[in-house]
Amino acid sequence: MYFLEDGTTKCGFYECKKCDYRFLSKVTKAKAACPLCEQDIDYEIGPDESLEDLLETAELIDVIEGEEEVKRMDALLSVAYVDDESWL
Repeated sequence: MYFLEDGTTKCGFYECKKCDYRFLSKVTKAKAACPLCEQDIDYEIGPDESLEDLLETAELIDVIEGEEEVKRMDALLSVAYVDDESWL
């Protein structure tokens, strides 16, 4: 699979509020770190910022449960992010 390992039965479906990237993660809490934004973090924190606000920019949209549902969602999202036009 593209985002998760085979056999995953529960995952979180997230959308980053900073860059609009959607992804799946084994984490299922309300906020998570965006893999794209995490690469470009500026760790210089101002007086009114916290490190959590910089790291956890993605919000949980839904919790996907069941191996088949996780596999289906992973396949749908991978089509959007892979430069493979064989499905056209």
